Amino acid sequence: MARVKVLNLPNWITAFRIFLVPLIVVILLTEFRFERWFFFNREELAVGIFVLASLTDLLDGYLARKRKEVTTLGQLLDPIADKLLISSVLISLVEIKGSTPGSGSLVPAWLAVVIVGREFAVTGFRMIAAVHQVSIPAGVLGKWKMVTQVFAIAFIIWGNQRDWEWLRLTGEGLLYFVAFIAVVSMIEYFIKFSRRIDLFQEGPS
Repeated sequence: MARVKVLNLPNWITAFRIFLVPLIVVILLTEFRFERWFFFNREELAVGIFVLASLTDLLDGYLARKRKEVTTLGQLLDPIADKLLISSVLISLVEIKGSTPGSGSLVPAWLAVVIVGREFAVTGFRMIAAVHQVSIPAGVLGKWKMVTQVFAIAFIIWGNQRDWEWLRLTGEGLLYFVAFIAVVSMIEYFIKFSRRIDLFQEGPS
């Protein structure tokens, strides 16, 4: 079987997504001394980069399949990049206070823990499945969760501006829905996992 180049375009796109993560965090957590940065305010810039990073998740997978450049490195980096992006932004939003007087964190800490914790749990299941050479595909709920949380986070960031509170509240409502989907999809994944792998059997040596 022919070897596929590791440093191919899809993997470079995935690496680019990882590079964008600290940039988004810096933008979110840095208080600008001026109103706009490159003609955008902090929220607009953060949303733009976040959406760009999210779109690269679709692009790298599409290109890898179309160009037949699916690699082990890409399969490893892609989910790591996704989890880094979502986890970093959610944790940053826990730190940020709402723009309206008396507002608490943009995202409650417990809500971020539920969503991020689900990602770690599913990653653990996948690692065990990989050790047993078992492939467990992501369910439909998991895919819906990813799409919904991108909209939720974008709405929350964009809505943290004057006269945009309704958009932030919409994003918060969506994020509660994301947490619900996250728990349900994790249970669904665990059921699939337990049917394929005996948790009490001796692991591969």
